[in-house]
Amino acid sequence: MGQAKLKSFGEYIRTLREDAELPLRKVAADLSIDPSLLGKIERNERQPTKDFIKQVAAYYKVNHKGLFKEFLSDRIAYQILDEEADIDILKVAEQKVTYLKTKK
Repeated sequence: MGQAKLKSFGEYIRTLREDAELPLRKVAADLSIDPSLLGKIERNERQPTKDFIKQVAAYYKVNHKGLFKEFLSDRIAYQILDEEADIDILKVAEQKVTYLKTKK
């Protein structure tokens, strides 16, 4: 994915809403959440729940796993930024994931 296409999770779901030409209040009502909460999620001020991600995926008819990947990649990126860690940490994490999968 090129950098021009990269978006935060909040930006991504805002784009889904805007592409569908739906106002925030309508989407919030349809998802049974407070409009201010949806706005905060779109601005990356609040983290969504897994259930919310599933709801949004069903609402916009997008792949739930793809949407969760968008969310999880944000969490990982922010964690690396917050810890001022080197990007090489991802290589180590990838190796650990491979190792931990063998332990299951």
